[in-house]
Amino acid sequence: MLGNIAEVFRRYGYEGASLGRMTAATGLGKGSLYNFFPDGKEQMAHEVLSHVHRWFEEEIFRPLEADVSPDHGLQRMFDSVETYFQSGRRICLMGLFALETEDAFSSQIRTYFVRWEEVLELCLQRSGWGEHEARDLAEDTVSGIQGALVLAQARREPDVFVRRMHALRIRLSHPASGARQSGIRDCLQGR
Repeated sequence: MLGNIAEVFRRYGYEGASLGRMTAATGLGKGSLYNFFPDGKEQMAHEVLSHVHRWFEEEIFRPLEADVSPDHGLQRMFDSVETYFQSGRRICLMGLFALETEDAFSSQIRTYFVRWEEVLELCLQRSGWGEHEARDLAEDTVSGIQGALVLAQARREPDVFVRRMHALRIRLSHPASGARQSGIRDCLQGR
């Protein structure tokens, strides 16, 4: 049911997601919807955003944090992102709501994006990037993913997203020159 509601929000935005569209998408009557969501559309949106966050937590954030190879975590992040966003054919609800709504969902949206950037930054540090480079690269990557989704939707060209994901994969696979230089220096000094 939440998946159907999420797709209504994706297609029509928060304001355009009417109760009629929700009932058509779920097959439930208005009374049944209010039974599940007594606070109406706002509660539906909160629950959908929570569902999205839980998916990202399980499929992306935790693997980035895991003690397995950072490269494996990064690979899984990109694979999961491409799958979730259907290779650029599906818009990000968090991004859509961030642009469309005022304060009602700001805490959930902020938590989602901050968490993604933080776990990605730590994963990049474990893979050899310096602290500042990892922070900048994490921000660039998350904003690059979001921007690629918007551009793919605006141009009606999902391949834009696929190309940007490929470029980001390559970029994240090469630790910063500062980290490499530090390693070379340590080798030369016998460390």
